[in-house]
Parts: sequence; C-alpha cells; structure tokens
Amino acid sequence: MRGWWREVSGLVLPVACGGCGRARTELCEACGAQVHSGAPRRVRPSPEPPGLPVVHAAAGYEGAARAVLLAHKERGVLAMARPLGRALAGAVRAGAGRDPDGRPLLLVPVPSARRAVAARGHDPARRIALAAAAQLRRAGVPATVAAVLRPRRAVADQSGLTATERRANLAGALEVAAGGGRLLTTGRVVLVDDLLTTGATLAEAARALDAARGLVEPGVRDAAVVAASPSAFDAACPVGREINRNCK
Repeated sequence: MRGWWREVSGLVLPVACGGCGRARTELCEACGAQVHSGAPRRVRPSPEPPGLPVVHAAAGYEGAARAVLLAHKERGVLAMARPLGRALAGAVRAGAGRDPDGRPLLLVPVPSARRAVAARGHDPARRIALAAAAQLRRAGVPATVAAVLRPRRAVADQSGLTATERRANLAGALEVAAGGGRLLTTGRVVLVDDLLTTGATLAEAARALDAARGLVEPGVRDAAVVAASPSAFDAACPVGREINRNCK
C-alpha cells in the first residue's frame, strides 16, 4: 500500500529536483550530469574483501549522486529510479559490456533486509536494477533482472561497523532462492547494487551466487553500482579529474 501511495502522489504533488530541491523538475540538468553523465570507473575499496568481483561505479557517493540515492532509498522518491537506472546501466556496460556468446546479461540485485523493505515500502536496488535492464535493452543489449538472492538470516545495522566487522556481520547472510541456481546458468551474471562502501555486501552476494551455481563456470566476475565511496576509485581514475585512457 505504501509503495502504491508513493507512485500516485508522485503524479499529483508538485515535484522538486531529487538532487538539489529545485522546484518543477524531477532532476535538474546539473544534478543529472553528476549522476549519469560521467564515465563509469573501476572501484576497489581498501582493504578489498576476498571474493569481491570487478566493480564499476557511475559516480562518487557525494553531491547530487548522494542526494538522489538518498531521495530514492529513504524518502521514497520513486521517480529517481529512472536516472539512477541509467547510471547503473552505464556502469554495467563499462564492466560486463555484452556477453560474447549472445546470452542476456542477468542483473542480480543485492536484496535489502526485510525490515528495511517493510519500512521503506520498496526494495531500492531491485527497482534501480529494473530501470537499468530496461535502459540496456533500449540500447540493444539483452538484459533482464534475476532477483534470486534472499536474506538467509538477520544481520546487524552496518552503520558504524569497520570493514572487518562488516565482513563478519554479513558472512553467510545471503542465499539463492530455490530454483534460482538454474536461472543463473542462462546468461552472464552481473551483481548490482546502489552503493559500495567497503565491498563486504557484494563479496557476500558473489559467494552466495557461486555456491548456488556449484562453480560449474567461472565465479561471478562483474558487479556494478550507481555510486561508491570516492576513496574506492582507482588512483589512476580519480573522481573529478580527466579520465586516464587506461581506466576500465
């Protein structure tokens, strides 16, 4: 019900930019440029958790990108899923590109905790993944969302935890739903999320996917996020500077 009301209210109430609050626009040109107009870059948190796939991010988690992500996730501004999905699609293409065998890209969103979904009325990563898949298909890249990951147990609030504590908190916390393993063999898997901080969540998600697939093929190699902590960007690809041609 809450998600339905947010959808309707977005049609009848005055809109404001999700990034800066400017009236009469969902996302102004300046904020949109910060979210999805840059070149997606490789990100590596330090320390890098074991099992983390190659991750590309569309933007640093600051300024308009941070404001738009928070508007979508915490304030239920669901219209922001479109520009965030566009940004995520760019990060997916920067990493996975398209499968050389012509198989579809399977975007696997990292699920939110059940209590968070109940409180927010929606699952932000899944909604953004759906928007990203639609954007990829419009660009001629076969893509679909495979929401096969499920929380296996409750975890503590991650805020305030160190990287080591986050890895311990999330160890074994995710699993693939029954029947999901077969689906994962039908395309090239790309893990997706809205935000990367320490990388512990994506590493745990990759572990769960690899366990379900039985490592019949190479483990999860690619992941994409809308934004990452600025410190996680490669030194050769710093935020806010000219992009080095070797950045991937």
